[in-house]
Amino acid sequence: MAATAAPDCIFCRIVGGTIPASIIHRDDDIIAFMDIGPVNPGHLLVVPTAHAASLAELQPGDGAKMFTMAQQLAAAVRRSELRCDGINLFLADGAAAGQEVFHIHLHLVPRFRGDAVRFSWPRTQPSRDDLHTHAEAIRAVL
Repeated sequence: MAATAAPDCIFCRIVGGTIPASIIHRDDDIIAFMDIGPVNPGHLLVVPTAHAASLAELQPGDGAKMFTMAQQLAAAVRRSELRCDGINLFLADGAAAGQEVFHIHLHLVPRFRGDAVRFSWPRTQPSRDDLHTHAEAIRAVL
């Protein structure tokens, strides 16, 4: 396993080679493999090799590498024989956001017209003052 592995983490075990995976890409920092419960054919995960449970724990360089690899993989999926009219990238950070495996990972989900996937949420209509207040709260802790 990687030097910063969590022994009970399924993704660390994939990185360490103790659990099989259909690997698409692997280097010292990033591994990409097929999701075993795909939304659509070609659904894959992009994962840092070093354990980080959340975005806050992720090394900034690893985050950049994850998205760079996702761009390359999205292009490859589009060029492949798999059905793909579009791509969703999805990252859940924390249980409240739907994270189920607490090793940060980026889903790359091929989409096509008429598939059953729906991403929707209720939308609010805050005032501009509320938006400015929220922006200030975030800016204050950057």
